[in-house]
Amino acid sequence: LLVSKDLGKHLLEVEDLLQKHGLLEADISAQTERVQALNAAALKFSELEGYQPCDPQIICNRVNHVQTCLEELGELAGKRRKELEDSRQLWAFFQEMEEAEAWIREKEQILAAKTCGRDLSSVLTLTNKHKSMLGELGSRRALLHQAMKRGEQILAKKRFSPGGIQEKMREVRLRWKKLEEVTGLHQQRLQEALNFFQFSAETDDLVAWLQDTYRIVSSDDFGHDDYSTQALLRKHRAVVEEVEKHRAAVLALRKQLALLAPEHRQGVDVQIRVVEVEQLYGEVAEVAVLRQQWLQDALAVYRMFSEVHACEVWVDEKEQWLERMEVPEELDEVEVVQHRFESLDQEMNSVMGRILDVNQVVQQLVDGGHPSSEEVRSCQDHLNGRWNRVVELVERKKGQLSSVLKIQNYLLEC
Repeated sequence: LLVSKDLGKHLLEVEDLLQKHGLLEADISAQTERVQALNAAALKFSELEGYQPCDPQIICNRVNHVQTCLEELGELAGKRRKELEDSRQLWAFFQEMEEAEAWIREKEQILAAKTCGRDLSSVLTLTNKHKSMLGELGSRRALLHQAMKRGEQILAKKRFSPGGIQEKMREVRLRWKKLEEVTGLHQQRLQEALNFFQFSAETDDLVAWLQDTYRIVSSDDFGHDDYSTQALLRKHRAVVEEVEKHRAAVLALRKQLALLAPEHRQGVDVQIRVVEVEQLYGEVAEVAVLRQQWLQDALAVYRMFSEVHACEVWVDEKEQWLERMEVPEELDEVEVVQHRFESLDQEMNSVMGRILDVNQVVQQLVDGGHPSSEEVRSCQDHLNGRWNRVVELVERKKGQLSSVLKIQNYLLEC
């Protein structure tokens, strides 16, 4: 049993042989105690004095022989255990290699079946799963490294033919290297897909913002008075600032597109999408400028109407006063009225300056093609007409006063 060359053909068989060998070692241990007791009893016969049933030398030789056989048996048992343990180490190594290969095959099949996702959400899910797999890969790498060290130790003992061990280690290393390459390639594809879908999502967000902003800047609400138009203009200026802030994001689209993988950046759809965003931004910026100008024009119109109203109130007041005023015949009264006309001249100079400003604003609006040009021009003509009438009334009244003064002066001279 102890000189058997059967060291098992797989791990379970070696374990079974080791178990049987353990029983044999226990039997040897039990027999050792018995042999030692028998040897001790036999040696007593070699020490007898007088009658000796057997030659003491024969007894000693027999005892030594039995002891030597027992020692040889122990040595054989120890050698057999060492060989069986070495065999177990060898088959455990092969089993670890087989488990590693099975794990590698499983991951290869998973990687071969994996896609890179259809949208940002699925790519993020796959990326998280891939990170978990990388964690498994790291743990398995450490186990494989330890198994390879055990294989090197087996080779160093030179108890078994190195061919099978070296071949198996070489095969597993090659498959592991290939798995890491495939894993790295899949991680790269996931990152490329993630970059593409993030780019697409950011582009979609930018398009949605531009479309909303376009609806805002293309509004036909320009307010109904000075106050409301000023409020709209303040809001619009804030929108214009936001549009300007988004200019950098639009300009960066080309650079971001260039950083994508060739299979993504060379797609016709994505290139068209970038052009559409650039065109849409250009339209938003252009309409925003136009709306700001229209709001400013509307504000100018409302302010002009307000100024016209103020001038017309003054004109109404002076018209009524001039029409009701009777030129007095008494000199004292004439001088009083004349002083009033001197004050009126100062007021008229001030109002005339305001009316000239109104005319200038109207001309600017008309030259700029303002949509309310006809209404503005009509308002201007009406104001100028009333102003001219007041001027005529003033001149007529002044003429009447001048005539009265001449008569009064003539009478005084007479």
